[in-house]
Amino acid sequence: MIVPVKKNDELESKIEEAIKNPRNLGEMKDADAIGTVGSADCGDMLRMWIKFKEENGRKVIDRATFQSFGCQTAIAVASVATEMLRGKTADEAKSMSGEELAAPLGPLPPVKIHCAQLVEGALRSALGAETTAPRSTSPTLIEQLSGNGKQKVRVVIDK
Repeated sequence: MIVPVKKNDELESKIEEAIKNPRNLGEMKDADAIGTVGSADCGDMLRMWIKFKEENGRKVIDRATFQSFGCQTAIAVASVATEMLRGKTADEAKSMSGEELAAPLGPLPPVKIHCAQLVEGALRSALGAETTAPRSTSPTLIEQLSGNGKQKVRVVIDK
Protein backbone atom coordinates (compact mmCIF):
# COMPACT_ATOMS: atom_id res chain seq x y z
CA MET A 1 0.00 0.00 0.00
CA ILE A 2 1.37 3.42 -0.97
CA VAL A 3 0.63 6.20 1.48
CA PRO A 4 0.68 9.69 -0.04
CA VAL A 5 3.06 12.15 1.59
CA LYS A 6 1.34 15.30 2.75
CA LYS A 7 3.16 18.41 1.58
CA ASN A 8 4.12 20.93 4.20
CA ASP A 9 3.30 24.36 2.73
CA GLU A 10 5.53 26.15 5.24
CA LEU A 11 8.50 23.91 4.40
CA GLU A 12 7.89 24.36 0.66
CA SER A 13 7.75 28.13 1.14
CA LYS A 14 11.03 28.20 3.09
CA ILE A 15 12.76 26.01 0.50
CA GLU A 16 11.45 28.21 -2.31
CA GLU A 17 12.77 31.33 -0.54
CA ALA A 18 16.19 29.71 0.00
CA ILE A 19 16.35 28.78 -3.69
CA LYS A 20 15.38 32.29 -4.82
CA ASN A 21 17.86 33.93 -2.45
CA PRO A 22 20.53 31.39 -1.51
CA ARG A 23 22.96 32.56 1.13
CA ASN A 24 26.67 31.90 0.94
CA LEU A 25 26.55 30.30 -2.49
CA GLY A 26 29.85 29.98 -4.35
CA GLU A 27 33.52 29.18 -3.99
CA MET A 28 35.69 30.76 -1.35
CA LYS A 29 39.19 31.42 -2.68
CA ASP A 30 40.92 31.77 0.71
CA ALA A 31 39.17 28.94 2.57
CA ASP A 32 40.92 27.20 5.43
CA ALA A 33 38.99 23.96 4.87
CA ILE A 34 37.09 22.38 2.00
CA GLY A 35 34.84 19.33 2.07
CA THR A 36 33.11 17.54 -0.80
CA VAL A 37 30.55 14.80 -0.59
CA GLY A 38 28.28 13.06 -3.06
CA SER A 39 25.40 10.65 -2.91
CA ALA A 40 25.39 7.76 -5.35
CA ASP A 41 21.74 7.13 -4.49
CA CYS A 42 20.44 10.42 -5.86
CA GLY A 43 23.35 11.91 -7.80
CA ASP A 44 23.62 15.00 -5.57
CA MET A 45 27.02 16.53 -4.81
CA LEU A 46 27.88 19.30 -2.40
CA ARG A 47 31.10 21.14 -1.62
CA MET A 48 31.55 23.39 1.41
CA TRP A 49 34.29 25.95 2.09
CA ILE A 50 35.06 27.19 5.60
CA LYS A 51 37.08 30.18 6.79
CA PHE A 52 38.11 30.54 10.44
CA LYS A 53 38.98 33.54 12.60
CA GLU A 54 40.22 34.09 16.14
CA GLU A 55 37.54 35.39 18.48
CA ASN A 56 38.03 35.78 22.24
CA GLY A 57 40.91 33.31 22.16
CA ARG A 58 38.90 30.69 20.24
CA LYS A 59 39.17 29.62 16.62
CA VAL A 60 35.64 29.97 15.22
CA ILE A 61 34.01 29.76 11.81
CA ASP A 62 33.94 33.21 10.26
CA ARG A 63 32.24 32.20 7.04
CA ALA A 64 31.04 29.09 5.23
CA THR A 65 30.01 28.85 1.57
CA PHE A 66 28.82 26.03 -0.67
CA GLN A 67 28.22 24.82 -4.20
CA SER A 68 25.67 22.14 -4.91
CA PHE A 69 24.63 19.93 -7.76
CA GLY A 70 21.52 18.67 -6.13
CA CYS A 71 17.86 19.07 -5.46
CA GLN A 72 16.25 22.21 -4.12
CA THR A 73 16.09 20.82 -0.60
CA ALA A 74 19.85 20.16 -0.52
CA ILE A 75 20.52 23.72 -1.68
CA ALA A 76 18.10 25.14 0.90
CA VAL A 77 19.64 23.12 3.75
CA ALA A 78 23.16 24.19 2.72
CA SER A 79 22.03 27.81 2.57
CA VAL A 80 20.57 27.85 6.09
CA ALA A 81 23.34 25.67 7.51
CA THR A 82 26.12 27.99 6.36
CA GLU A 83 24.37 30.81 8.24
CA MET A 84 24.13 28.71 11.41
CA LEU A 85 27.84 27.82 11.39
CA ARG A 86 29.10 31.37 11.85
CA GLY A 87 30.72 31.78 15.28
CA LYS A 88 30.93 28.06 16.07
CA THR A 89 34.16 26.21 16.78
CA ALA A 90 35.06 23.24 14.59
CA ASP A 91 34.05 20.86 17.40
CA GLU A 92 30.70 22.60 17.88
CA ALA A 93 30.04 22.45 14.13
CA LYS A 94 31.09 18.79 13.88
CA SER A 95 28.66 17.89 16.64
CA MET A 96 25.68 19.21 14.65
CA SER A 97 23.43 16.64 13.02
CA GLY A 98 21.80 16.98 9.63
CA GLU A 99 18.51 17.50 11.44
CA GLU A 100 19.99 20.44 13.39
CA LEU A 101 21.49 21.93 10.23
CA ALA A 102 18.08 21.79 8.51
CA ALA A 103 16.10 22.99 11.56
CA PRO A 104 15.44 26.53 10.28
CA LEU A 105 13.47 24.99 7.40
CA GLY A 106 11.38 22.79 9.68
CA PRO A 107 11.08 18.99 9.72
CA LEU A 108 12.05 17.40 6.41
CA PRO A 109 9.92 14.61 4.95
CA PRO A 110 11.59 11.17 5.12
CA VAL A 111 12.41 11.21 1.39
CA LYS A 112 14.42 14.44 1.87
CA ILE A 113 16.40 13.57 5.00
CA HIS A 114 19.34 12.56 2.78
CA CYS A 115 19.61 16.24 1.74
CA ALA A 116 20.46 17.28 5.30
CA GLN A 117 22.82 14.30 5.60
CA LEU A 118 24.60 15.50 2.44
CA VAL A 119 25.21 18.91 4.01
CA GLU A 120 26.32 17.28 7.27
CA GLY A 121 28.72 15.07 5.29
CA ALA A 122 30.28 18.03 3.44
CA LEU A 123 30.71 19.87 6.74
CA ARG A 124 32.34 16.87 8.41
CA SER A 125 34.52 16.32 5.33
CA ALA A 126 35.74 19.92 5.51
CA LEU A 127 36.34 19.90 9.24
CA GLY A 128 37.96 16.48 9.21
CA ALA A 129 40.44 17.65 6.59
CA GLU A 130 41.09 21.01 8.23
CA THR A 131 44.52 22.17 7.20
CA THR A 132 46.60 25.26 6.67
CA ALA A 133 48.04 23.94 3.41
CA PRO A 134 47.31 26.05 0.33
CA ARG A 135 44.23 24.99 -1.59
CA SER A 136 45.19 26.38 -5.00
CA THR A 137 45.54 22.88 -6.45
CA SER A 138 42.18 21.66 -5.21
CA PRO A 139 39.83 21.02 -8.14
CA THR A 140 36.56 22.89 -8.29
CA LEU A 141 33.29 20.99 -7.99
CA ILE A 142 32.74 21.39 -11.74
CA GLU A 143 36.22 19.98 -12.44
CA GLN A 144 35.51 17.04 -10.15
CA LEU A 145 32.20 16.36 -11.85
CA SER A 146 33.60 16.61 -15.35
CA GLY A 147 36.47 14.30 -14.40
CA ASN A 148 38.81 13.15 -17.08
CA GLY A 149 36.15 11.86 -19.43
CA LYS A 150 36.21 8.37 -17.96
CA GLN A 151 33.47 9.00 -15.39
CA LYS A 152 29.82 9.50 -16.07
CA VAL A 153 27.89 11.73 -13.73
CA ARG A 154 24.16 12.14 -13.70
CA VAL A 155 22.82 15.34 -12.17
CA VAL A 156 19.24 15.18 -10.97
CA ILE A 157 17.22 18.31 -10.39
CA ASP A 158 14.19 17.64 -8.21
CA LYS A 159 11.28 19.97 -8.86
